[in-house]
Amino acid sequence: MNFKGSLPTLILQVLSAGPNHGYRIAQQIKQTSKGVLDFREGTLYPALHDLEHKGAVESYERIENGRTRRYYRLTQEGHHSLAQGRAEWSRFAQAIAQILKEA
Repeated sequence: MNFKGSLPTLILQVLSAGPNHGYRIAQQIKQTSKGVLDFREGTLYPALHDLEHKGAVESYERIENGRTRRYYRLTQEGHHSLAQGRAEWSRFAQAIAQILKEA
């Protein structure tokens, strides 16, 4: 299950722990969600590129195990976007919980 609009905030959350490359970001989201959230490359990389375009993340290349990988890290704007995303999801989750409680 992938809630529309959740991926950018999830990416920013993973990157709040430090720089990482796309595959590890996807694996961290999948592992932390116990497999419920599983974003594929076709979804993940466009979201990363959009975050970079918006200035929320910046990328750089690093060689790892003989391969060049593109790493992403949060910018100051990214920290601000993450705080906003967390607040929005908290309000959303509270609203859904309230509706289900009344049902």
